[in-house]
Amino acid sequence: MVAEDTAGSGARSEGEKEMDRNAPTSGERDVEMVVSAAEGPPGEAAQPRKWKGAVIFLCFYGFMISIKPGEPFITPYLLSPEKNFTREQVTNEITPVLTYSYMVVLVPAFLLTDLLRYKPVLIIQGVSQVVIWLLLLLGTSLLEMQFMEFFYGITMACRVAYSSYIFSLVSPALYQRVAGYSRSALLLGVFTSSVLGQLCISFGGISFYTLSAVSLGFVSFGLTLSVFLPWPKRSLFFNRTRFQEQKEAAAAAAKSELDQMNPKESASSSAAPPCSASRWRDSVFLQMLLEVRNVARRPNLRLWSLWWVFNSTGYYLVLFYVHILWNTVHPVTENKNVYNGGVEAASTLLSALTSFIASYVKIRWNVWSELVIGVNTALQAGLLLLMATTDDIWVCYTAYVIFRGFYQFLVPIATFQIASSLTKELCALVFGINTFLGTILKSIIILIFSDKRGLALDVKSQFLVYFVYFTILTVVYLVCAAVVITRHYRNQGEGGGDKEQVASTELSPVAAESEAEPLSNGNSA
Repeated sequence: MVAEDTAGSGARSEGEKEMDRNAPTSGERDVEMVVSAAEGPPGEAAQPRKWKGAVIFLCFYGFMISIKPGEPFITPYLLSPEKNFTREQVTNEITPVLTYSYMVVLVPAFLLTDLLRYKPVLIIQGVSQVVIWLLLLLGTSLLEMQFMEFFYGITMACRVAYSSYIFSLVSPALYQRVAGYSRSALLLGVFTSSVLGQLCISFGGISFYTLSAVSLGFVSFGLTLSVFLPWPKRSLFFNRTRFQEQKEAAAAAAKSELDQMNPKESASSSAAPPCSASRWRDSVFLQMLLEVRNVARRPNLRLWSLWWVFNSTGYYLVLFYVHILWNTVHPVTENKNVYNGGVEAASTLLSALTSFIASYVKIRWNVWSELVIGVNTALQAGLLLLMATTDDIWVCYTAYVIFRGFYQFLVPIATFQIASSLTKELCALVFGINTFLGTILKSIIILIFSDKRGLALDVKSQFLVYFVYFTILTVVYLVCAAVVITRHYRNQGEGGGDKEQVASTELSPVAAESEAEPLSNGNSA
């Protein structure tokens, strides 16, 4: 609650006096008018066509960079006679490089995205995608394929630029809507790409090499589009300070003119300008880093952040190695018998559907979160055991599609639970930290079980390891759920329950006013 709610018992006359004391003088009103003129009118109000056009172009760009019809068939291509790599090389020497590259590049990509204001990082992403498909087309050695995975990690790390770019185009009131547009464009692009690739393989008789050449053409077009993206003037952290300095300079210029007309008011309201050291201490980025400590103390945020770290780790390990598993269960003899594209399209469609259903779930998350996560994780563990032990490729396909659907069901719930009580800047930092911790955990698991320098397990043994990993998570979640539910009903029986939390919680857009919520350390973001 804000301070006005906690101190609202004062007399009305005192409140009126306080309002009179806080009312701006005529000189201050003039300064505000000058600063407002220097800032310019809001983009969404004064230039609706401009921001709408930018959002449409960005969504079209997101759709086009997702069109890579050869992507679901990279593993079959590497294992085919055209490339002739062994399954052990792909499993233990080529694929692990992706996670290591992603871990190394993620933090620099996150910082450079904000420092360079998005567009250069999107161009780097486009260049990396072109290099990936050039190496797939022309490379023949193991080292070249490892470099291909290295650039794939750069591409994954640079995705943060696209997901956050949209927030620099519109006002906070429109964040929820335009974020939905940009994500829908990506999902539609992935679905279209998978269907197109499967049609080319199954009915067009196209080779993996030709399909890779088609993908190279699409990503080259996406790189061209990135050059024409508008360059935002502000970002969440670093460039906000520069924008604030421009406002202060405009205010100072206006103040100097008003000082000549109102010397008494100017003398009473003058203050020394802040030094560079204090400006750094008060910067948004540093305040966000300090606030992360307080986020970790909130049980709900801590739970869903831990889910993001541990469950996303297992999820992406499955995604990285499932194509190798499919080739083990059903070795490729002819290109037309590979259905990776169709399975990826079905899983994308089911993931979008479960994410949509999750937005309408109404339960008391403060009580049932651990139980929902535990049941979801247990079902995923069962599906992993099924994939690791079955010899039927269609059972393996189906289990994978359902596995992805279960994970994507909880993603919007976790996003809402984390973001609903945080400012936009702090939310971006928390998600960045969660992703980085998950990447470190993935790298450790891959180094121990997958890498040639570790145990170098075959892919079926790795999926058994993933099954054990999800089983351990299930036990932890269910034990925590039992503790939380028992405590809740015991407190309810004693009359100590929180009455204000009786209403169920549903996923809904975060109010724009939450952007101005003060931090617990007393500063406002």
